[in-house]
Amino acid sequence: MPLLEPEPDALRPAARPEAPSPDRVPDDRAGGTPETLRGDLIALLGPDKVLTGISDLVRYASDASPYRFVPRVVVVPEDIDDVSAVLSYAHGKSREVVFRAAGTSLNGQAQGEDILVDVRRHWTGVEVLDGGERARIGPGTTVARANAALARHGRVLGPDPASAVACTVGGVVANNASGMTAGTTRNSYRTLASLTFVLPTGTVVDTAEPDADEQLAHAEPALCAGLMELKAEIESDPQLVARIRAKYAIKNTNGYRLDAFLDGSTPVEILRGLMVGSEGTFGFISEVVFDTLPLDRCVTTGLLFFPSLPAAAAAVPLFNEAGALAVELMDGNTLRASVSVEGVPADWAALPRSTAALLVEFRAPDASGQEAHEEAALEVLEGLALVSPVASVTNAFTRDPKTIAGYWKARKAFVTAVGGARPSGTTLITEDFAVPPERLAEACEALLELQTRHGFDAAVAGHAAHGNLHFLLAFDASRTADVARYAAFMDDFCRLTVERFDGSLKAEHATGRNIAPFLKLEWGPRATELMWRTKRVIDPDGVLAPRIVLDRDPLAHLRGLKTIPRVEPIADPCIECGFCEPTCPSQDLTTTPRQRIVLRREMMRQPDGSPVEDSLLKAYGYDAVDTCAGDSTCRLACPVGIDTGALMEGFRHARHSPREEKTAALAARNFRAVEAAARLAVAAADRIGDRWVGAATRAARKAVRPDLVPEWLPGLPGAASAKLPRTARVGAAAVYYPACVNRIFAGPGDVSLAQAVVAVSTRAGRPVWIPDDVAGTCCATIWHSKGYDTGNAVMANRIVEAAWGWTAGGKLPLVVDASSCTLGLAHEVVPYLTADNRELHAELTVVDSVVWAADELLPHLTVLRRVGSAVLHPTCSMRHLGDEAQLRAVAEACADEVVVPDDAGCCAFAGDRGMLHKELTESATRKEAAFMGSRPFDAHLSANRMCEVGMEHATGRGYYSVLLELERATRPESPESVN
Repeated sequence: MPLLEPEPDALRPAARPEAPSPDRVPDDRAGGTPETLRGDLIALLGPDKVLTGISDLVRYASDASPYRFVPRVVVVPEDIDDVSAVLSYAHGKSREVVFRAAGTSLNGQAQGEDILVDVRRHWTGVEVLDGGERARIGPGTTVARANAALARHGRVLGPDPASAVACTVGGVVANNASGMTAGTTRNSYRTLASLTFVLPTGTVVDTAEPDADEQLAHAEPALCAGLMELKAEIESDPQLVARIRAKYAIKNTNGYRLDAFLDGSTPVEILRGLMVGSEGTFGFISEVVFDTLPLDRCVTTGLLFFPSLPAAAAAVPLFNEAGALAVELMDGNTLRASVSVEGVPADWAALPRSTAALLVEFRAPDASGQEAHEEAALEVLEGLALVSPVASVTNAFTRDPKTIAGYWKARKAFVTAVGGARPSGTTLITEDFAVPPERLAEACEALLELQTRHGFDAAVAGHAAHGNLHFLLAFDASRTADVARYAAFMDDFCRLTVERFDGSLKAEHATGRNIAPFLKLEWGPRATELMWRTKRVIDPDGVLAPRIVLDRDPLAHLRGLKTIPRVEPIADPCIECGFCEPTCPSQDLTTTPRQRIVLRREMMRQPDGSPVEDSLLKAYGYDAVDTCAGDSTCRLACPVGIDTGALMEGFRHARHSPREEKTAALAARNFRAVEAAARLAVAAADRIGDRWVGAATRAARKAVRPDLVPEWLPGLPGAASAKLPRTARVGAAAVYYPACVNRIFAGPGDVSLAQAVVAVSTRAGRPVWIPDDVAGTCCATIWHSKGYDTGNAVMANRIVEAAWGWTAGGKLPLVVDASSCTLGLAHEVVPYLTADNRELHAELTVVDSVVWAADELLPHLTVLRRVGSAVLHPTCSMRHLGDEAQLRAVAEACADEVVVPDDAGCCAFAGDRGMLHKELTESATRKEAAFMGSRPFDAHLSANRMCEVGMEHATGRGYYSVLLELERATRPESPESVN
């Protein structure tokens, strides 16, 4: 074991429930995948595609649903051959297979008890076809990512689920998820042009192939005959045909799409329809081609408040008739819970419990259409009895994009915001049903009465335009009485929906585990038996996803309910929705924010010192703590702002020995000497050469734990000059603080970043002053990111005191030339300041140098030369600061074409994290680097030196500060002195 390796016990939970949880992973699972299964699959696929440790199995056991099933093994296939091999193996060994993509589904359909197949990681990609009229998309691609590619062509996908930032296209098709505007006409069933899928036998079908039916008949004659027999039987029963058509007149994803037998004339056409909404029980969807829809950009939206839920529901038909594309309903519980979402008015917390709101949106292709919509909307408004219970309520329509985005952010956070506000330790159930839209108000009244009768205070929201409501229930799954109360409610709710309203028990979330027992209640014995027969025709051996759509056990919805033990307060609100995962740099390397919390919860379920807890702790150090970039972009993605990065930084602190903390604090107190030594070491390494320095650091990392010794990477920058440019305090428009990273590492050219900032500020008539005593100071991010609390406090207080003096008590802005340091100085230092220094900090105006350039300098600069094209890498700190627009503005002043890759994200270099764990940066930048290899650019620009280094290593392209390019672009023909 390397020296100073932390003890796993440092992360062992100090406080846990009085008794182990009933659903804890049993001790006999501590060893992970059984040896025979592990050996077979590794021999079949290779070790890199098979995850077998108990930590891997537990982190894949949870999704956004209230269920939890621990798989025996997790497989990560790279191509169709791998998928076919797994299916063939499962057939031969009588095993079961479940496919999982984003894990955002709400009914447990992404969970399996045997072989779980991750079809997200290697299955991404968007190919825009026919000028955007169609799109070929990999099943692991998020809906948001696909729409980003289509938006450039003025097109969009039909399905628009609220989880679009995280859910994948494959999951959307497999569940027939629809969303706010899709209804019954824009969903996957209606807008799919073709798809490619792998049947349980391994047969691959591409429905776009002209001879697809001929190929299928040759490969699967019994399947083809069975499908055509079912089609003939259904079509021979006029009453059944009418019933099927009536069921799909409203939104319905419960059971299999029996209308596929009516809409398809051949086996391939029938399968194309059946695959939609089949939840992975018929095959694996490996590629889809969508017919896209116009992206109408003229948008008018209003958030309208009503005295009650039924009153709001009664207004829905009026807006439908007026041409609204979306009419979304939110009840008082939803609105009040939404105050946890950034940007939502705080006074919503004071809304009366009975209040409800409609979010109404009209979209048009042009101004005249927009004006017509607005006239129709105003006519409806005049007849409504709206309320304004708090000051922020306007009850008006707006075209303002920022306001509209805020409304939708609140609406889309329904599940997570309400779930985050649930009582600690409770499990969240998300129900989804539809009734004929004209009966929505009646259904709302009935639902409220039913909730009250069973002692639930649910939150209600939904796609009111389509008669589709969602509601959330919270209960303690560890308590038998609470589970019984939930069971009684479900019995009554399902009977109410079916018998009173002839509604759909699942409108868009698909059957899943919690509605499978009620399938027969909704569809009746004849249609339900046809679904069982369809399953037997396509998957006669029952290999794929058993018990997810079809289950004869009347209590199946109560099996596998997960407990939610309390964890650290910063993470406790997590409902495991997965919204954080697409933004996480380590998502394809080790764990995601959700999985870090899931693993922590399993530790809390375990008795102290159990074999399972010991195994989880042993893996957690690297898988969760060490490979977290600490960028906290998970907080931005999480609707309730859970910062798993901060949690991991706290765990880093917990693992430090007293000696480590003391050493870190000593470095902070003597940072002037540390800074000078670091600059000398970089200079020496530059002279010695990458080969020898790299070998020395690698040797040191074997002796001392790798998380303490950075690995020297080839091509790291040389040392910066110890001398900073000469500036004058008199007449300065701002104080310029060169970050320590830019005082240690040199830039890529002859002009340093400090020289560039001074030069462009002078040219714009906004000169800056660099204090003489910046050496020895730092924004404290070095200590903050590593969890060295004492050193963090030392440096945080020192820099704030210094900055207050430099800026004359905050009279001048403090311009910082590294985005991560701007974030550190503006926000991250605050918790570590003394009370007096918090007051000083409140008087400071901290400005990123890119913002300074965009807002203060560009209007006064003359651009004399431009490059043809520039690619931008916005840093994660800029996302936190909201500075991405200014980065683009500066770049657009310097280049004719500016591109931000669709897959741009955190590079995970994170100061020196990319040198401590270079595999983290390599994984985090894989997609962005692939895009960079697709075309050349004249300039590669960013706003943080270490991010630029990370991107250079990832792409092989030389990245540098956008301010260096601005200096070059505005440099006079007669060179001025750049000192």
